[in-house]
Amino acid sequence: MADKLSVFLVEDEALIRMMMADMVMELGHHVVAEADNVRDASAFAMTAQYDLAILDINLMGVYVDPVADLIERRGKPFLFATGYGPELLPSLLRRRPILRKPIAMDQLKAMIDAMFPGAPVQTPS
Repeated sequence: MADKLSVFLVEDEALIRMMMADMVMELGHHVVAEADNVRDASAFAMTAQYDLAILDINLMGVYVDPVADLIERRGKPFLFATGYGPELLPSLLRRRPILRKPIAMDQLKAMIDAMFPGAPVQTPS
């Protein structure tokens, strides 16, 4: 595993996306792509180079499952960050990790640690 994880963020609320990007960077990783809608997220899902994708379930009223499907087909790990429960996801995606909003730094760190054992992660200051 590289020193830093490359993270793809999909979130329609700009302030939440900025907060999540800040948390990712504070943990010692970097954000390589961001999207706030399914169309842009689908393009990045297929072309961007990333180690982990963090997906909001509902993007401006459109569910993110087509993006999750593209990421899954590439064999890339992803998790959901949402205020909703897993019942909104297609059954095949319900086994994916879910971070509940509002997201706390320690929750994000624990999820990354669980998904990438041994990945160097900075302790938040």
